Amino acid sequence: MAGHSAPPARIRLIRPDDWHLHLRDGAVLRDVVLDSARQFGRAIIMPNLKPPVLTTEDARAYRERVLAALREACKRVGAGEEPSFEPLMTLYLTDRTTPDEIRRARESGFVHGVKLYPAGATTHSDAGVTDLLGQCRQTLAAMQDCGMPLLVHGEVTDPTVDLFDREAVFIERVMLPLRRAFPELKVVFEHLTTADGAAYVTEADGPVGATLTPQHLLYNRNALFKGGLRPHWYCLPVLKRETHRLALLKAATSGNPRFFLGTDSAPHPRGAKEQDCGCAGCYTARHAMALYATAFESVGRLDRLEAFASLHGPAFYGLAPNTGSLTLERVADPIPQELPLGDDVVVPLAAGESLHWRMGQDAE
Repeated sequence: MAGHSAPPARIRLIRPDDWHLHLRDGAVLRDVVLDSARQFGRAIIMPNLKPPVLTTEDARAYRERVLAALREACKRVGAGEEPSFEPLMTLYLTDRTTPDEIRRARESGFVHGVKLYPAGATTHSDAGVTDLLGQCRQTLAAMQDCGMPLLVHGEVTDPTVDLFDREAVFIERVMLPLRRAFPELKVVFEHLTTADGAAYVTEADGPVGATLTPQHLLYNRNALFKGGLRPHWYCLPVLKRETHRLALLKAATSGNPRFFLGTDSAPHPRGAKEQDCGCAGCYTARHAMALYATAFESVGRLDRLEAFASLHGPAFYGLAPNTGSLTLERVADPIPQELPLGDDVVVPLAAGESLHWRMGQDAE
């Protein structure tokens, strides 16, 4: 814990990056991309569209749509100069992804990772991998050889495994055999949710990193049921016990370079969340840095926010930090009840609540 000095009124950071972001496509993309671009210099863009981003050419086309949507969004809101924002593209790993495709992706300069979705694990994951080491061994070897990171959704989908245990079982069944087979493969354990995961990433041999979301740093599973069933707190992996939240917060604020920012911001229309089989995902892009600042301040570690948000991720991916900056101001900032989303609206995480931080006006 830090001392008892008065909290700062402003924080100036090297401009951060988001190492796990869902932007969707079409009208939804046009409504959400500016929320991220205003805060982050770069973002790893998830490939689970319909149809998914399977090839380098798919990624190239999607990247162009992201940049076009950002230009359109800036014009629509009269944002003035377009924010400098680089979408870092990914491919969706399937049983049929070839080593040649991996090499093309690496040579492209704009594909920065390949995402593992165990089949059926989350939104639009039906095309995911059925047997990682059985079906993808040659592809994984090509990734290890060329330095292409594997980004894993770290849960098993075995229906006999309890929902709250799926991350720990994934470590045992998938991560440990994967690291033995490919010890130099860069692996990012995405949206870590448990003390088991934090301990594994801290202690694992080889190049292993992890992203941490604002919702898993700020909330435990009680948030899903406070005053009734709250679908806008529902995400996958699901929120866990308070002991796990505290372990994640300790990891995020530890200064360990293996842990870095990844919002997993995932927009869904209100109606898709508020139904009998609602979609998983929390929309945090609009107020992401304020959420992270709130989490770090809760344990007196605002001094370590910049490293977590702006330095650790680029170092893991082999990129330089951004050259611009972002300022956070200590000002009450009510979170809107809803935001536009194509022909519908999205309810952001913690809608109607007020944070103590907001983005300043002098981001560069």
